[in-house]
Amino acid sequence: MFDFLIQGFGVALTPLNLGLAFLGALLGTLFGALPGIGPINGIAILMPLAYTLGLPAESALILLAGIYTGSEYGGRMSSILLNVPGDAGAVMTTLDGHPLAKKGLAGPALGLSAVSSFIGASVAILGLTLFAPLLAIVAVKFGPAEFFALMIFAFASMSAMMGKDPLKTLIGAVLGVLISTVGVDSGTGVLRFTFDMPELYDGIDFVVMIIGLFAVSEILLMLEHAFRHDQDGEMAPIGRVMVKMSEVLYCKWAILRSSVIGFVIGVLPGTGASVASAVAYTTEKRISDHDNSFGTGNMRGLAAPEAANNASAAGSFVPMLTLGIPGSGTTAILLGALMLYNINPGPMMFREQPMVVGGLIASLYIGNVMLLLLNLPLAGVFARVLQVPRWLLVPSVAILAFVGVYQLHSDLMAIYLMLAIGVFGYLLRKFGFSLAPVVLGFVLGGLMEENLRRALSISGGDVGILFQSNLSIGLWIAAALVVLVPMFAGKLKAKFLPAAKPS
Repeated sequence: MFDFLIQGFGVALTPLNLGLAFLGALLGTLFGALPGIGPINGIAILMPLAYTLGLPAESALILLAGIYTGSEYGGRMSSILLNVPGDAGAVMTTLDGHPLAKKGLAGPALGLSAVSSFIGASVAILGLTLFAPLLAIVAVKFGPAEFFALMIFAFASMSAMMGKDPLKTLIGAVLGVLISTVGVDSGTGVLRFTFDMPELYDGIDFVVMIIGLFAVSEILLMLEHAFRHDQDGEMAPIGRVMVKMSEVLYCKWAILRSSVIGFVIGVLPGTGASVASAVAYTTEKRISDHDNSFGTGNMRGLAAPEAANNASAAGSFVPMLTLGIPGSGTTAILLGALMLYNINPGPMMFREQPMVVGGLIASLYIGNVMLLLLNLPLAGVFARVLQVPRWLLVPSVAILAFVGVYQLHSDLMAIYLMLAIGVFGYLLRKFGFSLAPVVLGFVLGGLMEENLRRALSISGGDVGILFQSNLSIGLWIAAALVVLVPMFAGKLKAKFLPAAKPS
């Protein structure tokens, strides 16, 4: 394997491929930072160009993989600075990233997220190098029943986000699941919640949902604040711009735990960074949130999802390269890029295309270092976004939101739907609801329904299939423990520990 990797570095370190890796990292960071574009659209835009320019297969893949990993870095910027996720994997970053920015710690938050992303991606790339064939064998055992159990586990993990108001968290998750059911039922053809509007037959697009829920609601809140306080030119405090080593060390175990979680979930086809970051955040909250500071600007609450979503991105290459199965929506586009060059991903690819696979894996190491060196010095520059006056910031965010949705759909109905969802998100925030459970319910609800249908279709309607394999049983037990253990632990603590005496 190390001989294979050395051969890959020989490919990746050529001047052309080094330049393409840097270009991919830079463009990916920009695509990730702009809400509504993200890695899938960035790769879809540049893939035909790379092929038309006659780039070799390994060079084209290095460029596109750089865009993918760079987008995972870039998605955190708008999440931290504007409370608008750049992509699905950055939703959880908003929970603690933006509160840190409002405290004047935007620079350290950006720096910590860059370091967390670097470590998460490094752990995952090392895992890809050492364990790809072994992990592929495990991943292929995940059928629809196992994926359904995994979604149940993800929903159970959400209980860690409930905090002081579990009812609002539960309502938010249910609302997200309900929104995910809009459209034509793929199994029966029944129209669900479409209100006789053909534009809703395909359901609500994730980009429309995420930009409306976060960007538009944030615009309304900024306008409300400006009108209420008459502070049109108010500037948010910047504070210091560099992260301290002590802050990184404070988060070291959170980063390492989340890196492993993100990599393992990334290996599973069809899960993606949104699931990985949600599981990592809720796991870390359960382990580390002793003072209920998660969601108010906790460094570990920022580091965990950032490490996980970058680890998940690298992990998604495992099923693509070893099985020919895309591990995420973005690797599905990369799979198409390989097929443009008449390369068939799968078990034989490591033998038949060592230059392509070796060059890709080596470029992930190089691109990861480039991204760290690119993002750390610029943390202070990006943090200056918070000093933009509201009269300029509000229309700028609005333009990004409108352009991001319209360039995807070229349809005014998508704009109207985005505005309606934005008003809905604004009302939820005014009533004290967190938007993260709504988004998680929307993402996980669709995956859960799809895999439940497949499992029941395979078994002829027998629900016993959901509990047949050891993997399924293990995930069901883990989901039950995640919910029940904290409940009983709290009761035992209240029963056996003496109450503190008033001073």
